[in-house]
Amino acid sequence: MKEFDVVIIGAGPGGLTAALYASRANLSVMILDRGIYGGQMNNTAEIENYPGFDSILGPDLSEKMYNSSTRFGAEFGYGTVESVEDKGDVKIIHTDDGDYQAKVLIIATGSEYKKIGVPGEEELSGRGVSYCAVCDGAFFKDQDVAVIGGGDSAVEEGIYLTQLAKSVTIIHRRDQLRAQKVLQDRAFKNDKIKFVWNADVEEIVSEDDKVAGVRYKDKVTGEEHVVPAKGAFIYVGIQPMTEPFKDLGILDENGWIDTDTHMRTNKPGIYAIGDVRKKDLRQVAIAVGEGGIAGQEAFNYIQTLSDKVDAK
Repeated sequence: MKEFDVVIIGAGPGGLTAALYASRANLSVMILDRGIYGGQMNNTAEIENYPGFDSILGPDLSEKMYNSSTRFGAEFGYGTVESVEDKGDVKIIHTDDGDYQAKVLIIATGSEYKKIGVPGEEELSGRGVSYCAVCDGAFFKDQDVAVIGGGDSAVEEGIYLTQLAKSVTIIHRRDQLRAQKVLQDRAFKNDKIKFVWNADVEEIVSEDDKVAGVRYKDKVTGEEHVVPAKGAFIYVGIQPMTEPFKDLGILDENGWIDTDTHMRTNKPGIYAIGDVRKKDLRQVAIAVGEGGIAGQEAFNYIQTLSDKVDAK
């Protein structure tokens, strides 16, 4: 079993920053991820809202963060985490490629957007299909866009997009929105927002390898229609990637992890950062801030373990 002071599960911006802070404090650190470092940044064509860069490609920012996070000795390893045991002062992390032992566990596995599973969705991701209006809305200035969904996120992001887009069409499979009434009222009063009801989305239509519209079937009449749009923003739900931690007693009823402002869960020595946390705004800059907090807190916690040993 490989032993480290800190094991970080997830190599997105939060996990990489936590590794930087913890290793710079002279702790031994292992970053585990089932894929390439950078997380969802690798699927982002351009990032325009990260301080220090007017614009930077997601993969380029991933590379820069990785190089920075490992320069003080943090290691990176591939592996899918299957489960975690909390044994008090040590945590055992079981992966498909062996086990790890750590004094501190930092969970940075993130979340994933639920897909609608129609033709064009995956192929046009990053080419007009988006799951984040704050991230990508600026690319559709003065253009027609569509929002798929009818909950709080869909309506909130639809309202946000009206500041940039020429028009926003909210496509919903029911005959009324599920969003809070205050959000509904704002949307209904906004002249830039149109609504399509009782619609089953069947395809994201493309032209020249970019989104050109959304094809749907009217559930009442059975007729098919296409909403012209240069962008398709999909909001049918988001889910945390927390299956390996279900037995730790740190998840809420929907699988999210609650923490305090120090990124501490309800289990000593276990921290959570980034999109896996229960929160509203999920952005690179926020994950980086949380990673810095968790990396420093890991050092503070390990100091308390040392103090306990010295006191004996």
